[in-house]
Amino acid sequence: MNQHPTGLTPQSTGGPSAAGYVERQSPETNTRGQKLSKFQWLPKPIRNLLRQTRNGWHHYRQRRALKSLAHGKLKRIVIGSSGTRIDGWVSTDQEVLNLLEKESWATFIERDSLDAILAEHVWEHLHPHEAVMAAMTCYTFLKPGGYLRVAVPDGFHPEKSYIDAVRPGGTGAGADDHKVLYTITSFRDLFIGAGFDVRPLEYFDEHGQFHCSDWSPSDGVIRRSKRFDSRNTPERLAYTSIILDAVKPKTPLDTDAAR
Repeated sequence: MNQHPTGLTPQSTGGPSAAGYVERQSPETNTRGQKLSKFQWLPKPIRNLLRQTRNGWHHYRQRRALKSLAHGKLKRIVIGSSGTRIDGWVSTDQEVLNLLEKESWATFIERDSLDAILAEHVWEHLHPHEAVMAAMTCYTFLKPGGYLRVAVPDGFHPEKSYIDAVRPGGTGAGADDHKVLYTITSFRDLFIGAGFDVRPLEYFDEHGQFHCSDWSPSDGVIRRSKRFDSRNTPERLAYTSIILDAVKPKTPLDTDAAR
């Protein structure tokens, strides 16, 4: 394997070529906060009413987009989008698709039908038993060969400031709601236990060595990654995530538990 200029070793592994769950996004990926910031001079009750109206409109649009998903050639959804929009994907929030309530999914989506699910920094907001339920929900609605591209903060990241920011109760945005700080081992095992084949894309190992493979953003972009997070430089990986593709096998074994 070749060495990066930073001394980090890439590992080629291959791979497919709940607003309440997600910490606040950076300005370039979230437009909702920007649109309301200009109204800070209004009384708080008025701002709250505007926020409720805005969220209601977004959720109406999400439900409408999900209903039309059945007629699309590619069926791809974003979970816990928090205002993020990606071309070719249907964005959803927790109020529309709840990972812990399969009934909310069954309203819009047939089982074994989704091509892809994208979830960036969602699972760390779930308790361990909820994380298992959420993985099983995704397994149920993905088609055989479909995948979940998922990212969480990396518990093996070597910088103390990073760990202090992302740990449960940490100093970073949204960390007050974090329930778990995963490592590549614990996160991978979670999805293997739900029946997935797992392909790690980016992660630090227990020795502080960074591993990555070439992955295409067209298959699901992760903003908090080596390539796309603006805090990273060639000399320093200030903010990365555990990123993996959890692929539903084309010939699943007994998955009754996951359903």
